[in-house]
Amino acid sequence: MRKITFVFSILTILFIFNTFNSRAQADKNQMAGSWLGSLEVGALNLRLVFNLALSEKDSLTPTLDSPDQGAKNIPLGKVTFTGDSLKIEAPLLGGRYDGRVVSGTEINGTWQQSGQKFTANLRKLPAQFTLNRPQEPKPPFPYRTEEVLIPNKKFNIYLSGTLTIPEGEGPFPVAVLITGSGAQNRDEELMGHKPFLVLADYLTRHGIAVLRYDDRGVGKSQGSYATATSADLATDAEAAYLFLSGHKDINKSFIGLIGHSEGGLLSCMTASSNPGIAFVVSLAGQGVKGEEILYRQQADISRASGMSEAAIKDARDINRQLYAVVKKEKDNLKAEKKVMDTYLKILKKKKLSPREIEDRMAQLSSSFNASTYPWFRYFLTADPATYWKNVKCPVLALNGEKDLQVAADVNLPAIEKAVKAGGNNNVTVKSFPDLNHLFQHCSTGLPAEYGKIEETMSTEVPDTIARWIRSLK
Repeated sequence: MRKITFVFSILTILFIFNTFNSRAQADKNQMAGSWLGSLEVGALNLRLVFNLALSEKDSLTPTLDSPDQGAKNIPLGKVTFTGDSLKIEAPLLGGRYDGRVVSGTEINGTWQQSGQKFTANLRKLPAQFTLNRPQEPKPPFPYRTEEVLIPNKKFNIYLSGTLTIPEGEGPFPVAVLITGSGAQNRDEELMGHKPFLVLADYLTRHGIAVLRYDDRGVGKSQGSYATATSADLATDAEAAYLFLSGHKDINKSFIGLIGHSEGGLLSCMTASSNPGIAFVVSLAGQGVKGEEILYRQQADISRASGMSEAAIKDARDINRQLYAVVKKEKDNLKAEKKVMDTYLKILKKKKLSPREIEDRMAQLSSSFNASTYPWFRYFLTADPATYWKNVKCPVLALNGEKDLQVAADVNLPAIEKAVKAGGNNNVTVKSFPDLNHLFQHCSTGLPAEYGKIEETMSTEVPDTIARWIRSLK
C-alpha cells in the first residue's frame, strides 16, 4: 500500500518461490503441510504461509500465502533441498530464502532482498492457515447490489465499483467511500481486512446507500495509479459523485463522501469544488501538510517500536534533507540522482563500512525512487487547510487516539479550525480511545498489529457515522 509512511520504513515484499524437492519419501511426508513464518519489515509484521502438498508424482508442490497482503495460493517453483539445508531462489526479485530444517515442525532461515536480510523462521501448522475476520459480511445480504462503471471524463477512463442500495423505495442518501493512499480495491483490502466492505454493509443495512470503487489501475478499473497525484485521484472521487447524481435510486441532494487517511484529503478537495456535495466524513484524514504528518508518524512509530530519541532525531534530519531535494527539483530523474547523492554523503559522514553503505543505498533505491516522486511531492506540499476552508457542507472528522500514522491530536484540531475559518460551523470532531489508524481496538497502535487483530473496525465507528448522516435529514 502507498500508505502514508516515512522513508526507509515499509517495503512492499512480493514473493515468488520455486518448486520443493526432497531426496527421501520420509522427508516429503514430513514436510507436507502448511508452514507459518513472518517478516519484520519496518513497522510491519508480514506473515508468510508456505503450503506444501504431496503430489501423485512423489514430489512436493508448493504455494504461498501472504495473508497480510491479501495474497493467496501464489504458485511456487523449484527449490534446493539438501540434507537439512533449504535454499529458495527468487531471481526476478533479487531475493533468496536460506533455511535449515531443525525438526519436523521447525525451519529456521532468512530472507534476503534489496540489500536487506530478514529473519524468517517457519513452524508447521496443525491445519491449513486461515484468517479469522468475524466482522466480514457474508451473503445473502438484505439489500440490493449493483456492479457499476464510473466514467472519469477528465482522464477518459472508467472505474469499476459496487453500489449497495437499501431495501424499500428510494431515493436514498448515499456515501462514496474513498480509500487511503496506495493502490487498493473497493474494499480497501489490507492486512487481511476489508474495512470498506464492513462499513458499506453497516451503512446500507441502516438505510444509506454506498458506492465503493477500485482505485484506478486496480481490479477492473482503468488508468494508472503509479503516475497519479492526489489531485488526479480527487477527480475519481468527483466522477463517482457525478455518476450518482444521475442514478434513479439516489437522492441527488444527499450525496456525501467518506474518505479514509489520504481519502480524507481527497474528500475535502472534491467537496471544496463541488458545492452540491451534502456531507463529508474524514476517517483519520489529514488536517496538516503531508510533510508534517510524516515527521510525526516517523517519531510516533519509531518511539513505540523502542527506538532511541537520538535515532529518531537522526532519521528526521535525514528525511528532511531528502524531502527538500524532492520538493525543489521538479525533474524526477534529476531529483532521484540528487537524492541518492545526498544520502551517500550522509552515510559517508557516518563512517559506515562499504557494505553497510551499499546495503542502505540499495534499500533507498528500491523504496524511494523517481517513480514515487510525483505523488510524494504533491503529498509533501499540499495544504489540506486550503481545501477544508472551502467545504461548506456538514463535516464529521473521526480519529483513533492510538493512530500512529495520522495523529489525532494534530489533525482533528487542524480540520476543525480550517472548516470554521471558512465560515462553516457545522463541523464535528471526535477521537476514540484505544483505536488505531484502521479504527481497531489495539494495544500499541503500531502497523504491525493491524493484521493480527481479528476486529476489522470498531462497531462504534460505523454506528457514529450512520447516526450522524441520518441526523442531517
